[in-house]
Amino acid sequence: MMLSFFDQFMSPTYLGIPLMALALALPWVLFPKPSSQWINNRVLTLQGWFINRFTQQLLLPLNTPGHKWAALLTSLMLFLLTLNMLGLLPYTFTPTTQLSLNMGLAVPFWLATVLIGLRNQPTAALGHLLPEGTPALLIPVLIVIETISLFIRPLALGVRLTANLTAGHLLIQLIATAAFVMASMMPTVSLLTAIVLFLLTLLEVAVAMIQAYVFVLLLSLYLQENV
Repeated sequence: MMLSFFDQFMSPTYLGIPLMALALALPWVLFPKPSSQWINNRVLTLQGWFINRFTQQLLLPLNTPGHKWAALLTSLMLFLLTLNMLGLLPYTFTPTTQLSLNMGLAVPFWLATVLIGLRNQPTAALGHLLPEGTPALLIPVLIVIETISLFIRPLALGVRLTANLTAGHLLIQLIATAAFVMASMMPTVSLLTAIVLFLLTLLEVAVAMIQAYVFVLLLSLYLQENV
């Protein structure tokens, strides 16, 4: 029976039990835990260097009050990065291809940045809805447009992550299917297709890392506007 290409994005189940919770908990098991020794091994040293560099880069444009979000944003980056990378392995499931999960991450973080802005500096937060020097006739229209753009932000965060990963997985499956079908009929074309598939897989690895970074970077920019 021919299965749909979109079946790979269905939440897997085993004996009627959804495995989404397992897929979400697995990344934290893979990270090495810091030890009490003075000198760590190479894996822990590399992990610590990466986390420190990423945190410094992320907090560079933020004001001092925004530095309280360092641990939260860094943990979110590592979580999304690991989920995206694990989803590229055979016989695995990518939870970040589900719009419901991405929206469940985007909406609370975006709402938290908005509420922090309204609590700490309400005048500046509301001032973003109306640029300075706007003509009087355009004030109502601009307020409506800026309000809509404000509420579209979490949707854009979730849809961007979902669409990029879904498109990459579909393209990889299509090209892999074509290479497998043409293996017996046109071996040369199949070999060239396999080379394209390998290059596309490398590109998808880069996309998985970049999209996790972009998700957290945009959250940090939203936070910068409200602290």
